[in-house]
Amino acid sequence: MTGGSLGLRTGSYGSLQLQQIQNGFPPILQTTPPPLARKPSKVLLASREKERVLPFVCRFLGRKKVIMLLLVVLALLVFVSNSFNVNKGMEDKHDIKITSTQNTMKGKDANRALLTPPPHLHTESFTVVHGNSPPLAHQCENFAFPPPPPPSGRKRSGPRPCPVCYLPVEQAIASMPSSSSESPVLHNLTYVYDENPTRTEPHGGSEFGGFPTLRQRNDSYDIKEFMTVHCGFVKGNKPGDQSGFDVDEADLVELETSHEIIVASAVFGNYDIIQQPTNISEFSRKNVPFYMFIDEETEAYMKNSSVLGNSRKVGLWRVIVVRNVPYTDARRNGKIPKLLLHRLFPNVRYSIWIDGKLQLVVDPYQVLERFLWRQNANFAISKHYRRYDVFEEAEANRAAGKYDNSSINEQVDFYIKEGLQPYSEAKLPITSGIS
Repeated sequence: MTGGSLGLRTGSYGSLQLQQIQNGFPPILQTTPPPLARKPSKVLLASREKERVLPFVCRFLGRKKVIMLLLVVLALLVFVSNSFNVNKGMEDKHDIKITSTQNTMKGKDANRALLTPPPHLHTESFTVVHGNSPPLAHQCENFAFPPPPPPSGRKRSGPRPCPVCYLPVEQAIASMPSSSSESPVLHNLTYVYDENPTRTEPHGGSEFGGFPTLRQRNDSYDIKEFMTVHCGFVKGNKPGDQSGFDVDEADLVELETSHEIIVASAVFGNYDIIQQPTNISEFSRKNVPFYMFIDEETEAYMKNSSVLGNSRKVGLWRVIVVRNVPYTDARRNGKIPKLLLHRLFPNVRYSIWIDGKLQLVVDPYQVLERFLWRQNANFAISKHYRRYDVFEEAEANRAAGKYDNSSINEQVDFYIKEGLQPYSEAKLPITSGIS
Protein backbone atom coordinates (compact mmCIF):
# COMPACT_ATOMS: atom_id res chain seq x y z
CA MET A 1 0.00 0.00 0.00
CA THR A 2 2.02 2.93 -1.24
CA GLY A 3 -0.60 5.46 -2.15
CA GLY A 4 -1.53 3.97 -5.51
CA SER A 5 -4.74 2.26 -6.49
CA LEU A 6 -5.17 -1.17 -4.94
CA GLY A 7 -6.81 -2.48 -8.11
CA LEU A 8 -9.43 -1.87 -10.71
CA ARG A 9 -12.79 -3.53 -10.42
CA THR A 10 -13.69 -5.48 -13.57
CA GLY A 11 -16.92 -7.11 -14.67
CA SER A 12 -19.14 -4.45 -13.12
CA TYR A 13 -22.79 -5.27 -12.64
CA GLY A 14 -23.71 -1.96 -14.26
CA SER A 15 -23.00 -3.03 -17.86
CA LEU A 16 -25.51 -5.65 -19.01
CA GLN A 17 -24.66 -5.25 -22.69
CA LEU A 18 -20.97 -5.86 -21.98
CA GLN A 19 -21.77 -9.05 -20.09
CA GLN A 20 -24.00 -10.32 -22.91
CA ILE A 21 -21.33 -9.67 -25.53
CA GLN A 22 -18.74 -11.45 -23.38
CA ASN A 23 -21.10 -14.41 -22.94
CA GLY A 24 -21.66 -14.75 -26.70
CA PHE A 25 -25.12 -13.15 -26.92
CA PRO A 26 -25.92 -10.19 -29.18
CA PRO A 27 -26.56 -6.94 -27.34
CA ILE A 28 -30.14 -5.95 -26.58
CA LEU A 29 -31.01 -2.68 -28.28
CA GLN A 30 -33.33 -0.40 -26.36
CA THR A 31 -36.63 0.15 -28.22
CA THR A 32 -40.00 1.62 -27.27
CA PRO A 33 -41.87 -1.10 -25.35
CA PRO A 34 -45.44 -1.95 -26.44
CA PRO A 35 -48.23 -1.05 -24.05
CA LEU A 36 -48.75 -3.76 -21.46
CA ALA A 37 -52.09 -5.02 -20.14
CA ARG A 38 -52.73 -4.26 -16.49
CA LYS A 39 -51.96 -7.27 -14.27
CA PRO A 40 -54.50 -8.37 -11.64
CA SER A 41 -53.80 -7.29 -8.08
CA LYS A 42 -51.32 -9.51 -6.17
CA VAL A 43 -53.37 -9.07 -2.98
CA LEU A 44 -56.49 -10.36 -4.74
CA LEU A 45 -54.62 -13.37 -6.14
CA ALA A 46 -53.12 -14.17 -2.77
CA SER A 47 -56.49 -14.04 -1.01
CA ARG A 48 -58.04 -16.40 -3.55
CA GLU A 49 -55.16 -18.86 -3.22
CA LYS A 50 -55.50 -18.71 0.57
CA GLU A 51 -59.22 -19.50 0.33
CA ARG A 52 -58.43 -22.65 -1.64
CA VAL A 53 -55.42 -23.86 0.41
CA LEU A 54 -56.43 -23.26 4.05
CA PRO A 55 -59.51 -25.55 4.13
CA PHE A 56 -57.49 -28.33 2.53
CA VAL A 57 -54.66 -27.98 5.11
CA CYS A 58 -57.10 -27.87 8.02
CA ARG A 59 -58.88 -31.05 6.86
CA PHE A 60 -55.59 -32.88 6.23
CA LEU A 61 -53.66 -31.92 9.42
CA GLY A 62 -56.28 -30.87 11.94
CA ARG A 63 -56.63 -27.54 13.68
CA LYS A 64 -54.12 -28.23 16.52
CA LYS A 65 -51.35 -29.22 14.13
CA VAL A 66 -51.98 -26.17 11.98
CA ILE A 67 -51.66 -23.89 15.04
CA MET A 68 -48.38 -25.59 16.05
CA LEU A 69 -47.07 -25.18 12.51
CA LEU A 70 -47.89 -21.46 12.53
CA LEU A 71 -46.13 -21.02 15.88
CA VAL A 72 -42.96 -22.71 14.52
CA VAL A 73 -42.98 -20.43 11.46
CA LEU A 74 -43.42 -17.38 13.68
CA ALA A 75 -40.50 -18.44 15.91
CA LEU A 76 -38.26 -18.89 12.86
CA LEU A 77 -39.15 -15.41 11.61
CA VAL A 78 -38.27 -13.87 14.99
CA PHE A 79 -34.94 -15.74 15.07
CA VAL A 80 -33.94 -14.64 11.55
CA SER A 81 -34.89 -11.02 12.30
CA ASN A 82 -32.75 -10.93 15.47
CA SER A 83 -29.80 -12.53 13.69
CA PHE A 84 -29.95 -9.87 10.99
CA ASN A 85 -29.89 -7.08 13.56
CA VAL A 86 -26.90 -8.60 15.39
CA ASN A 87 -24.90 -9.01 12.17
CA LYS A 88 -25.69 -5.47 11.14
CA GLY A 89 -24.42 -4.19 14.48
CA MET A 90 -21.17 -6.14 14.09
CA GLU A 91 -20.63 -4.73 10.61
CA ASP A 92 -21.12 -1.20 11.91
CA LYS A 93 -18.33 -1.73 14.49
CA HIS A 94 -15.76 -2.26 11.74
CA ASP A 95 -16.51 0.88 9.78
CA ILE A 96 -13.47 3.08 9.27
CA LYS A 97 -13.88 6.42 11.03
CA ILE A 98 -11.74 9.52 11.56
CA THR A 99 -12.00 10.05 15.30
CA SER A 100 -10.06 11.70 18.08
CA THR A 101 -10.66 10.48 21.64
CA GLN A 102 -8.79 10.64 24.91
CA ASN A 103 -6.20 7.87 25.29
CA THR A 104 -5.83 6.35 28.75
CA MET A 105 -2.28 5.08 28.09
CA LYS A 106 0.33 6.87 30.19
CA GLY A 107 3.72 8.08 29.05
CA LYS A 108 5.00 9.89 26.02
CA ASP A 109 4.01 7.12 23.67
CA ALA A 110 0.42 8.09 24.34
CA ASN A 111 0.88 11.19 22.18
CA ARG A 112 0.22 9.39 18.95
CA ALA A 113 -2.18 10.01 16.09
CA LEU A 114 -3.93 7.53 13.85
CA LEU A 115 -5.39 9.09 10.76
CA THR A 116 -7.77 6.73 8.96
CA PRO A 117 -8.89 8.04 5.57
CA PRO A 118 -11.58 6.27 3.54
CA PRO A 119 -10.35 3.20 1.60
CA HIS A 120 -10.65 5.00 -1.75
CA LEU A 121 -8.31 7.84 -0.70
CA HIS A 122 -4.79 7.31 -2.08
CA THR A 123 -2.76 10.48 -2.46
CA GLU A 124 0.75 11.68 -1.73
CA SER A 125 -0.52 15.12 -0.62
CA PHE A 126 -1.66 14.92 2.97
CA THR A 127 -1.27 16.56 6.33
CA VAL A 128 0.33 14.72 9.23
CA VAL A 129 -1.69 15.24 12.40
CA HIS A 130 -0.35 14.32 15.82
CA GLY A 131 -2.63 13.82 18.81
CA ASN A 132 -4.13 11.01 20.86
CA SER A 133 -4.80 7.56 19.47
CA PRO A 134 -8.45 6.67 18.89
CA PRO A 135 -9.38 3.26 20.35
CA LEU A 136 -10.48 1.90 16.98
CA ALA A 137 -10.04 -1.68 15.86
CA HIS A 138 -6.88 -1.87 13.77
CA GLN A 139 -7.54 -2.88 10.19
CA CYS A 140 -4.74 -5.47 10.47
CA GLU A 141 -6.08 -6.88 13.74
CA ASN A 142 -7.60 -10.00 12.17
CA PHE A 143 -4.68 -10.64 9.80
CA ALA A 144 -3.52 -14.27 10.05
CA PHE A 145 -0.27 -15.84 8.88
CA PRO A 146 -0.62 -18.76 6.48
CA PRO A 147 0.83 -22.10 7.62
CA PRO A 148 4.58 -22.52 6.99
CA PRO A 149 5.60 -24.40 3.83
CA PRO A 150 6.60 -28.06 4.22
CA PRO A 151 10.32 -28.67 4.79
CA SER A 152 12.33 -29.26 1.66
CA GLY A 153 15.76 -30.77 1.32
CA ARG A 154 16.82 -28.60 -1.60
CA LYS A 155 17.84 -24.97 -1.24
CA ARG A 156 15.05 -22.49 -1.84
CA SER A 157 15.70 -19.95 -4.60
CA GLY A 158 14.06 -16.64 -5.44
CA PRO A 159 12.10 -14.36 -3.12
CA ARG A 160 10.74 -15.92 0.05
CA PRO A 161 7.10 -15.21 0.96
CA CYS A 162 6.63 -13.00 3.99
CA PRO A 163 2.94 -12.02 4.32
CA VAL A 164 2.60 -8.83 6.35
CA CYS A 165 -0.34 -6.49 6.84
CA TYR A 166 0.87 -2.91 6.29
CA LEU A 167 -1.18 0.25 6.70
CA PRO A 168 -1.37 2.72 3.81
CA VAL A 169 1.54 5.16 3.82
CA GLU A 170 -0.64 8.10 4.86
CA GLN A 171 -1.85 6.29 7.97
CA ALA A 172 1.61 4.94 8.79
CA ILE A 173 3.11 8.45 8.73
CA ALA A 174 0.32 9.82 10.90
CA SER A 175 0.80 7.06 13.50
CA MET A 176 4.40 8.05 14.24
CA PRO A 177 4.81 8.90 17.97
CA SER A 178 5.03 12.64 18.49
CA SER A 179 7.88 12.32 21.00
CA SER A 180 10.53 9.82 22.01
CA SER A 181 10.01 7.48 24.93
CA GLU A 182 12.43 7.65 27.84
CA SER A 183 13.94 4.76 29.77
CA PRO A 184 12.42 4.44 33.25
CA VAL A 185 15.82 3.35 34.60
CA LEU A 186 18.73 4.47 32.42
CA HIS A 187 19.30 8.24 32.49
CA ASN A 188 22.94 8.59 31.45
CA LEU A 189 24.84 6.33 29.03
CA THR A 190 28.46 6.82 28.00
CA TYR A 191 30.91 4.68 26.02
CA VAL A 192 34.42 3.48 26.74
CA TYR A 193 37.26 5.35 25.02
CA ASP A 194 40.76 3.88 25.16
CA GLU A 195 43.61 4.83 22.83
CA ASN A 196 45.69 1.82 23.92
CA PRO A 197 43.35 -1.12 24.59
CA THR A 198 45.01 -4.34 25.77
CA ARG A 199 43.76 -7.91 25.82
CA THR A 200 43.48 -9.38 29.31
CA GLU A 201 41.43 -12.53 28.59
CA PRO A 202 41.39 -15.17 25.82
CA HIS A 203 37.83 -14.18 24.88
CA GLY A 204 38.45 -10.44 25.06
CA GLY A 205 37.01 -9.48 21.69
CA SER A 206 38.95 -7.18 19.35
CA GLU A 207 40.96 -3.98 19.46
CA PHE A 208 38.12 -2.13 17.71
CA GLY A 209 35.82 -3.18 20.55
CA GLY A 210 38.36 -2.42 23.30
CA PHE A 211 38.90 -6.01 24.54
CA PRO A 212 36.07 -6.03 27.10
CA THR A 213 36.31 -8.71 29.79
CA LEU A 214 33.56 -11.25 30.40
CA ARG A 215 32.73 -9.46 33.64
CA GLN A 216 32.31 -6.17 31.80
CA ARG A 217 30.13 -7.76 29.16
CA ASN A 218 27.89 -9.43 31.73
CA ASP A 219 27.59 -6.20 33.72
CA SER A 220 26.41 -4.35 30.61
CA TYR A 221 23.15 -6.35 30.74
CA ASP A 222 22.39 -5.06 34.24
CA ILE A 223 20.62 -1.79 33.43
CA LYS A 224 21.36 1.00 35.90
CA GLU A 225 20.76 4.73 36.10
CA PHE A 226 24.34 5.57 35.04
CA MET A 227 26.31 3.26 32.75
CA THR A 228 29.57 3.20 30.78
CA VAL A 229 29.86 0.31 28.32
CA HIS A 230 32.07 -1.00 25.52
CA CYS A 231 30.35 -0.42 22.17
CA GLY A 232 33.08 -0.29 19.52
CA PHE A 233 34.92 2.83 18.34
CA VAL A 234 37.08 2.90 21.49
CA LYS A 235 39.79 4.90 19.68
CA GLY A 236 39.73 8.30 18.05
CA ASN A 237 37.75 11.46 18.60
CA LYS A 238 34.35 10.01 17.68
CA PRO A 239 32.92 7.24 15.49
CA GLY A 240 34.24 7.70 11.98
CA ASP A 241 37.11 9.97 13.00
CA GLN A 242 40.39 8.07 13.56
CA SER A 243 38.38 5.27 15.15
CA GLY A 244 39.43 2.40 12.90
CA PHE A 245 36.30 2.81 10.77
CA ASP A 246 36.92 6.21 9.21
CA VAL A 247 34.92 8.35 6.79
CA ASP A 248 35.57 11.66 5.01
CA GLU A 249 34.92 15.05 6.60
CA ALA A 250 31.80 15.65 4.51
CA ASP A 251 30.44 12.27 5.57
CA LEU A 252 31.18 13.02 9.24
CA VAL A 253 28.90 16.05 8.97
CA GLU A 254 26.26 13.85 7.35
CA LEU A 255 26.50 11.30 10.17
CA GLU A 256 25.85 13.97 12.81
CA THR A 257 22.83 15.49 11.03
CA SER A 258 19.53 15.13 12.85
CA HIS A 259 16.89 12.95 11.20
CA GLU A 260 13.67 11.36 12.33
CA ILE A 261 14.24 8.24 10.20
CA ILE A 262 17.08 6.82 8.14
CA VAL A 263 17.58 3.63 6.12
CA ALA A 264 21.07 2.12 5.99
CA SER A 265 22.84 -0.75 4.27
CA ALA A 266 26.38 -1.82 3.37
CA VAL A 267 28.38 -3.66 0.73
CA PHE A 268 31.93 -4.64 1.73
CA GLY A 269 34.41 -6.69 -0.23
CA ASN A 270 32.40 -6.05 -3.41
CA TYR A 271 30.20 -9.03 -2.49
CA ASP A 272 26.80 -7.72 -3.51
CA ILE A 273 25.15 -5.49 -6.11
CA ILE A 274 23.39 -2.45 -4.68
CA GLN A 275 19.63 -2.95 -4.73
CA GLN A 276 17.39 0.07 -5.27
CA PRO A 277 14.39 0.42 -2.92
CA THR A 278 10.95 0.31 -4.54
CA ASN A 279 7.44 1.49 -3.55
CA ILE A 280 8.91 4.48 -1.70
CA SER A 281 6.45 7.35 -1.26
CA GLU A 282 7.28 10.88 -2.34
CA PHE A 283 7.10 11.94 1.31
CA SER A 284 9.83 9.43 2.25
CA ARG A 285 11.98 10.37 -0.73
CA LYS A 286 12.04 13.94 0.58
CA ASN A 287 12.36 13.23 4.30
CA VAL A 288 14.14 9.87 4.76
CA PRO A 289 17.82 9.62 3.72
CA PHE A 290 19.15 6.28 2.46
CA TYR A 291 22.81 5.57 3.35
CA MET A 292 24.98 2.88 1.77
CA PHE A 293 28.34 2.10 3.43
CA ILE A 294 31.03 0.66 1.15
CA ASP A 295 34.74 -0.05 1.53
CA GLU A 296 37.51 1.05 -0.83
CA GLU A 297 37.47 -2.23 -2.75
CA THR A 298 33.78 -1.81 -3.57
CA GLU A 299 34.33 1.88 -4.36
CA ALA A 300 37.02 1.05 -6.92
CA TYR A 301 34.79 -1.47 -8.67
CA MET A 302 31.82 0.91 -8.76
CA LYS A 303 33.93 3.73 -10.20
CA ASN A 304 35.45 1.48 -12.87
CA SER A 305 31.94 0.34 -13.78
CA SER A 306 30.73 3.98 -13.95
CA VAL A 307 28.16 3.22 -11.26
CA LEU A 308 29.55 5.75 -8.77
CA GLY A 309 30.33 9.34 -9.72
CA ASN A 310 31.32 12.52 -7.93
CA SER A 311 27.81 13.02 -6.57
CA ARG A 312 28.19 9.95 -4.33
CA LYS A 313 24.60 9.05 -5.18
CA VAL A 314 23.43 5.74 -6.63
CA GLY A 315 19.69 6.02 -7.10
CA LEU A 316 18.22 6.72 -3.67
CA TRP A 317 21.39 5.69 -1.86
CA ARG A 318 23.85 8.26 -0.51
CA VAL A 319 27.17 6.38 -0.61
CA ILE A 320 29.60 6.66 2.34
CA VAL A 321 33.08 5.23 1.76
CA VAL A 322 34.75 3.67 4.82
CA ARG A 323 38.54 3.67 5.07
CA ASN A 324 40.94 2.06 7.54
CA VAL A 325 38.57 -0.83 8.26
CA PRO A 326 39.46 -2.81 11.42
CA TYR A 327 39.06 -6.38 10.11
CA THR A 328 40.46 -8.30 7.16
CA ASP A 329 37.15 -10.15 6.77
CA ALA A 330 34.65 -8.05 4.81
CA ARG A 331 31.74 -9.75 6.56
CA ARG A 332 32.97 -8.62 9.97
CA ASN A 333 33.43 -5.06 8.73
CA GLY A 334 29.86 -5.12 7.44
CA LYS A 335 28.62 -5.98 10.94
CA ILE A 336 29.84 -2.62 12.30
CA PRO A 337 27.21 -0.38 10.65
CA LYS A 338 24.64 -3.17 10.98
CA LEU A 339 24.96 -3.43 14.77
CA LEU A 340 26.26 0.04 15.68
CA LEU A 341 24.10 2.43 13.66
CA HIS A 342 23.21 4.23 16.89
CA ARG A 343 26.91 5.08 17.30
CA LEU A 344 27.37 6.25 13.73
CA PHE A 345 24.13 8.28 13.72
CA PRO A 346 23.77 9.65 17.27
CA ASN A 347 21.07 12.19 16.30
CA VAL A 348 18.67 9.86 14.50
CA ARG A 349 15.43 8.79 16.11
CA TYR A 350 14.62 5.63 14.06
CA SER A 351 16.89 3.58 11.83
CA ILE A 352 16.15 0.68 9.49
CA TRP A 353 18.92 -1.68 8.48
CA ILE A 354 18.67 -3.88 5.40
CA ASP A 355 21.39 -6.26 4.24
CA GLY A 356 23.15 -5.32 1.02
CA LYS A 357 21.90 -8.39 -0.83
CA LEU A 358 18.27 -7.56 -0.04
CA GLN A 359 15.88 -5.03 -1.58
CA LEU A 360 13.56 -2.82 0.43
CA VAL A 361 10.12 -3.07 -1.21
CA VAL A 362 7.99 -1.26 1.41
CA ASP A 363 7.96 2.38 2.47
CA PRO A 364 10.04 3.00 5.65
CA TYR A 365 7.07 4.49 7.50
CA GLN A 366 5.04 1.35 6.83
CA VAL A 367 7.86 -0.83 8.18
CA LEU A 368 8.19 1.22 11.37
CA GLU A 369 4.44 1.35 11.94
CA ARG A 370 4.11 -2.40 11.54
CA PHE A 371 7.04 -3.52 13.68
CA LEU A 372 7.54 -0.70 16.21
CA TRP A 373 4.77 1.84 16.59
CA ARG A 374 1.86 -0.59 16.38
CA GLN A 375 3.24 -2.57 19.32
CA ASN A 376 5.00 0.20 21.30
CA ALA A 377 8.34 -1.53 20.66
CA ASN A 378 11.81 0.02 20.56
CA PHE A 379 13.64 -2.68 18.64
CA ALA A 380 12.67 -5.33 16.10
CA ILE A 381 14.74 -7.89 14.23
CA SER A 382 13.66 -10.47 11.68
CA LYS A 383 13.87 -14.17 12.38
CA HIS A 384 15.82 -16.45 10.10
CA TYR A 385 13.51 -17.77 7.40
CA ARG A 386 14.52 -21.39 7.99
CA ARG A 387 16.67 -22.02 11.07
CA TYR A 388 15.99 -21.39 14.76
CA ASP A 389 18.92 -23.04 16.52
CA VAL A 390 22.40 -21.58 17.08
CA PHE A 391 24.10 -24.94 16.58
CA GLU A 392 22.33 -25.50 13.25
CA GLU A 393 23.37 -22.02 12.16
CA ALA A 394 26.98 -22.74 13.07
CA GLU A 395 26.90 -25.91 10.98
CA ALA A 396 25.40 -24.01 8.05
CA ASN A 397 28.18 -21.39 8.31
CA ARG A 398 30.81 -24.13 8.27
CA ALA A 399 29.25 -25.68 5.16
CA ALA A 400 29.04 -22.32 3.40
CA GLY A 401 32.63 -21.41 4.27
CA LYS A 402 31.60 -17.98 5.54
CA TYR A 403 34.22 -17.96 8.30
CA ASP A 404 37.22 -19.99 9.32
CA ASN A 405 35.95 -23.24 10.84
CA SER A 406 38.30 -23.03 13.82
CA SER A 407 36.88 -19.63 14.82
CA ILE A 408 33.32 -20.99 14.51
CA ASN A 409 34.18 -24.02 16.65
CA GLU A 410 35.83 -21.81 19.26
CA GLN A 411 32.76 -19.59 19.48
CA VAL A 412 30.37 -22.54 19.75
CA ASP A 413 32.48 -24.11 22.50
CA PHE A 414 32.33 -20.83 24.39
CA TYR A 415 28.51 -20.79 24.09
CA ILE A 416 28.32 -24.35 25.43
CA LYS A 417 30.51 -23.49 28.42
CA GLU A 418 28.22 -20.55 29.12
CA GLY A 419 25.28 -22.97 29.28
CA LEU A 420 23.63 -22.52 25.86
CA GLN A 421 21.22 -25.35 25.02
CA PRO A 422 19.68 -26.26 21.62
CA TYR A 423 16.54 -24.32 20.84
CA SER A 424 13.23 -25.81 21.98
CA GLU A 425 9.73 -24.64 22.81
CA ALA A 426 10.81 -24.43 26.45
CA LYS A 427 12.51 -21.13 25.52
CA LEU A 428 9.22 -19.47 24.57
CA PRO A 429 8.31 -16.58 24.31
CA ILE A 430 11.71 -16.39 22.61
CA THR A 431 10.80 -17.79 19.20
CA SER A 432 14.27 -18.17 17.73
CA GLY A 433 17.90 -18.35 18.74
CA ILE A 434 19.19 -16.65 15.57
CA SER A 435 18.16 -13.93 13.17
